[in-house]
Amino acid sequence: MHQLTLAEIARGLADKKFSSEELTKVLLARIAQLDPQLNSFISLTEDLALQQAKAADARRANGESGALLGAPIAHKDLFCTQGIRTSCGSKMLDNFKAPYDATVVAKLAAAGAVTLGKTNMDEFAMGSANESSYYGAVKNPWNLEHVPGGSSGGSAAAVAARLLPAATGTDTGGSIRQPAALTNLTGLKPTYGRVSRWGMIAYASSLDQGGPLARTAEDCAILLQGMAGFDPNDSTSIDEPVPDYSASLNGSLQGLRIGVPKEYFSAGLDPRIADLVMASVEALKKLGAVVKEISLPNMQHAIPAYYVIAPAEASSNLSRFDGVRFGYRCADPKNLEDLYKRSRGEGFGPEVQRRIMVGAYALSAGYYDAYYLKAQKIRRLIKNDFMAAFNEVDIILGPTTPNPAWKLGAKNSDPVAAYLEDVYTITANLAGLPGLSMPAGFVDGLPVGVQLLAPYFQEGRLLNVAHQYQLNTDWHTRTPTGF
Repeated sequence: MHQLTLAEIARGLADKKFSSEELTKVLLARIAQLDPQLNSFISLTEDLALQQAKAADARRANGESGALLGAPIAHKDLFCTQGIRTSCGSKMLDNFKAPYDATVVAKLAAAGAVTLGKTNMDEFAMGSANESSYYGAVKNPWNLEHVPGGSSGGSAAAVAARLLPAATGTDTGGSIRQPAALTNLTGLKPTYGRVSRWGMIAYASSLDQGGPLARTAEDCAILLQGMAGFDPNDSTSIDEPVPDYSASLNGSLQGLRIGVPKEYFSAGLDPRIADLVMASVEALKKLGAVVKEISLPNMQHAIPAYYVIAPAEASSNLSRFDGVRFGYRCADPKNLEDLYKRSRGEGFGPEVQRRIMVGAYALSAGYYDAYYLKAQKIRRLIKNDFMAAFNEVDIILGPTTPNPAWKLGAKNSDPVAAYLEDVYTITANLAGLPGLSMPAGFVDGLPVGVQLLAPYFQEGRLLNVAHQYQLNTDWHTRTPTGF
C-alpha cells in the first residue's frame, strides 16, 4: 500500500480495495518503523488521523467521492493546526498549539484528507538543507549522510521514503522545488496569491507560497486542487477561478515553445546536471515541443536582492515572537528589556538570528535606500525579464539546483555557499511566478531535478508538461534503497 500514489489511492478507495482506516494504520506503522532514520516528522497525529480516516470511510459509504477523500497526507509544521503543536521547527514555538486551522489545513480536511502529522523543517523556513531545525536535521532517504534540501525537507523526505503519498510545503525561495529535486519528487510552487497564506506562519510575506510535494505531477494536481482558491482572510489571496488541474494533464505538447535561458549554464552548474537538463529538453522535443535559447539578463542580481528582501521581511514578521504573548519565554527576566533579549536570544537559532540582524540592518534609517529599496528595484527588473521572455516562449526550463544533495554539515560554516544553492529557484518567488521541479535523473546515485516556470496562473501548463514527461520517463518511479 505504501507504494501507491495519490491517484492510485483514490481509485483503490473508490473500488473498495481497501479502506482509508486500513491505509492510515499501515502508513502510521511505517512511519513508526522508518522515521527514526530520517527525522522527517516533528509531531504525529495518530488519533486525529484515525478519526479522519473513519469519517472519510463513512462519507464514501454514503455515496460521496473525491480524489482526496480518505487520502493520507502531512503538513509542514508552519501550517497552524487547531490544538496541535505548530512549531515552525523552532524552540521559540515548541510549546505553541494553534487555536485555529490554517486555510490550507481546513480546505484539505474538508476535502476528506487524513492528516498523519506535522513534518520537520528548517527553523522558520530559513534554510536550504533542513539542518537549522530545533528538532535536528532531516536526512535524505537516498543517502542518509546527505541533506534532503529545505526548508520543506521533512515533507520531501517523508514522501520520498514512501511514508505517505504527498505532503504540503511552502516555498519562499525554492523551499518546495529544491527539496523535491534533491529527493526525486515533483514539487510545485503556485503563483503568489493562488494558495491562501492565512494560518501559514510567515517568513517573508511577499515571497511565501504554499504548495504540494508528491511523486508525480498527477498527484500534485490533485493536492493543489484541494489547496488553491480565494480566501477573504488573506489580503494577498487573488480572486481567480481555480481550473480543474487534472483535466489538463493529457494535453498535447505539440508546438509548445520552451525557452532555455543561457544564464543558467554558468560555471556554478555541475556539468552532469547540465547534461541531464539537456536530455530532458530532447525528451520534450520528441513530444512536439519547440526549444529556443532565451536570456534573463538580471538573474545574476537575484541572490543579493533576495537576501536583502527576505531577511528584511523576516525581521519585521518575527518581531512578534517576544516572550510576551505566546511561545518561548526566558526564565526569571529582570525587566522588560531582559525579557525581550533573552527570550529571543534563547528561542531563536543561529540562522534565524543571522537573518533577523541582516534584515534589521537593511531596513535601518541610514541603509533603507541603499539596500532594501534598491533590492526592490532589482526585483522589478527580474519580473520584467520574465515578462519579455514569456512573449517569446510558453514555459522556461532549466536546472532546479546547481548541485545534487550535499553531505550533512558540509556548508554549515559557509552560509553563502548554501544560499547559492537557491540561484535557479528564487527568481520565481521574486517575480511571483509558478514553478515546478520534476525528477530528471541521478548524479552519483543522488536525484536531480529539472525546473519549469510559466506565466502567472499557468500551473496547469506546468503540470501538463511534467505529466507528459513522466509518461515517457521513469525517473519519478525510482525508490530509495531500504524504503
